[in-house]
Amino acid sequence: MNEFRDNVVVITGGSAGIGLEVASQLAAQDARLVLAARDPATLESAAEICRALGARVVAVQTDVGDAEQCRRLIETAVEAFGRIDTLINNAGISMHARFDELTDVHAVDRITRINYLGSVYCTWYALPHLKRSRGRIVGVSSLTGKNGVPTRTLYAGSKHAMAGFFDSLRIELKDDGVTVTMVYPGFVATDIAERALGPDGHPLGTRPVKKDKVMQVDDCARQIIEAGAKRSREVIMTKRAKLGMLVKVFSPERIDRIAERTIKRGR
Repeated sequence: MNEFRDNVVVITGGSAGIGLEVASQLAAQDARLVLAARDPATLESAAEICRALGARVVAVQTDVGDAEQCRRLIETAVEAFGRIDTLINNAGISMHARFDELTDVHAVDRITRINYLGSVYCTWYALPHLKRSRGRIVGVSSLTGKNGVPTRTLYAGSKHAMAGFFDSLRIELKDDGVTVTMVYPGFVATDIAERALGPDGHPLGTRPVKKDKVMQVDDCARQIIEAGAKRSREVIMTKRAKLGMLVKVFSPERIDRIAERTIKRGR
């Protein structure tokens, strides 16, 4: 597959985890990459990995929770490459805590800004360019954007908001040639849980998810890229998750019980 050859792709959260793996696989397709992340050291390291694979890469330090920084990201991408063909809204932060255990209410704002508003801001600034290129928008959500999960209350809320926004935007853009693809991974073997916020609003620094029992990041990235290439409406990545969505229609309480057991098992 070489759908993204010379395609100008902006990837938020592009310095680690799913974002870095997507960038690396697109670099192998000779895409032109604009990587955004908050930490300048890991961002530059990611850019070097992609350059070593032969891609042209621009790295832009960006906190997507800040609208002005999102504007600068998009302007930098257009200045560097003259257009934007694909926007992958991947930046995200998780939280592992019951809502009634939360001791810092400011965590609500932080998670909402990064997971939801960051996607909205980047999309708003990129949309005129995407209309000109008849491009793609890809939103990397989570299965928690489809169904509530205990101890992920704020995270699930932000991902539900993201799903509602992009599902609505897809309808608005149907005559503009811009497609919207929503991706709903389950647990993926990345370090997002180690950076997840605890009840006090600080990163946990631990990994409650068993990496050998969940989807590997290269498989997740491959499915994201394939879905974007096909301009698919949405992707639910595993057979188990697809079955769960079907069961939810007829027995939502059963899915709630499964979600609770899954979290207790550390998956």
